[in-house]
Amino acid sequence: MMLLIIVAAVALTYVVPSGAFERTPNGLVVPGSFHTVAKDYGAAFRRSGHSNALASPASPIAVVSAIPVGMVRSAPLIFMILFIGGMFGVLQQTGALESGIERLLAITRGNVRVVVPVLMLLIAAGGTFLGLISEYLVIIPMALVLAERLGYDALFGTALVTIAAKIGYLTSVTNPLALAIAQPIVGVPVFSGAAFRAATFVLFLPLGVWYLLARCRPVSPPAVALAAPVDASSIAPGGAPGAGSRLATRQTLVLVVLLAAIGGMVYGVERFSWGSSELGSMYIAIAVAIAVAGGVSSREASHAFVRGMQGMVLAALLVGLAAAVEVILREAMILDSIVAFLTRSVAGKPPVVVANLMMLMQMVIDVFIPSTSGKAAITMPILGPIGGLSGVSGQVTVQAFLFGNGLMNTLTPTSGMLLAYLATGKVSYGRWIRFIAPLAAALVVLCAAALTIAVVIGL
Repeated sequence: MMLLIIVAAVALTYVVPSGAFERTPNGLVVPGSFHTVAKDYGAAFRRSGHSNALASPASPIAVVSAIPVGMVRSAPLIFMILFIGGMFGVLQQTGALESGIERLLAITRGNVRVVVPVLMLLIAAGGTFLGLISEYLVIIPMALVLAERLGYDALFGTALVTIAAKIGYLTSVTNPLALAIAQPIVGVPVFSGAAFRAATFVLFLPLGVWYLLARCRPVSPPAVALAAPVDASSIAPGGAPGAGSRLATRQTLVLVVLLAAIGGMVYGVERFSWGSSELGSMYIAIAVAIAVAGGVSSREASHAFVRGMQGMVLAALLVGLAAAVEVILREAMILDSIVAFLTRSVAGKPPVVVANLMMLMQMVIDVFIPSTSGKAAITMPILGPIGGLSGVSGQVTVQAFLFGNGLMNTLTPTSGMLLAYLATGKVSYGRWIRFIAPLAAALVVLCAAALTIAVVIGL
């Protein structure tokens, strides 16, 4: 599927006129500066290339040559994904993951209607308040084990994390990754309007929880061990201290290390703006700490780390394939042309219509530019003035940006992170779309209603 999308991207470079916006030194688009660039069609087939004064459509060879370029540009994220897999390989080697989940389910007596809402609330809170999204790849293997213990399939475990994370990012109450870029561009204080976004969070998350529980059905009976609370005397034969109790102690220590590491990662992202490279390094360190805490030998830990990485190769490859699409469109200079065309369709209409068209425009642009910061840098300098002339406040313009960005991140096949989620959970894209489409449609309607209310109340 991704290869077909890359072929379609190459074909677009022959159809869409090339053009560019002028940009400020910090990379923001200068409103009203769009100009077309003549396209040298023959350059795509000449070895010598084209003049700097002309654009060029993508060579047919770009169907494959853009993939390594996309992999290189996404290298920090790709290696982070691989190291997440390695870390989980070591974690599984200790047996602490399964033990911790069994304990959690024993405490709740396997009640899925207690476990799921609590976990989804925690995941969504991390997304809406802290901007966590790629970090949640680390949780999907846990969710798969949890789903299996509850008697559900891999789709349930993957959707538990994905729906919660995406709703959190969609509402972005204080998400610094989105708000710190978008709000200053349109001249509103960072994190202002949080009360309105919090109201959408309170409304959308219960819908996501209900949808997951209503659409997914158990495929097997829950584990028998969930029928009654865990008896401490069953840890070791006869209840006497022995190897079993020592193993339980080590497993507890491993889980403490894991929780401390997650807290450390959140602090690093918030305090020091860690990116994929820093987080990838952290996952290596966590793997070593888990191996020491769990009493895993260096040989066993090394083999487990490699096995874990192998399980994430597909997810890492899909991230590179998704990046290749943007590489093709950007080098052919048609991304700015697409943005310019869409923004022209927004201007000159009533405020409520403009606000909702902005959201739809952001949804379309998300297919071509999945990066939140990339979309903000390109679209917000243009939409801010258009919204002002149409009677739409900067706050509502930001809200339309957040909604459009968050809605399509649950659907678009060019979102490397969505593909990584699905590949980690071993859920096909086609099955995911069939599952998530009704919820996505409902959220589109709710977001449109929320934007209408925002305009009416003068947000």
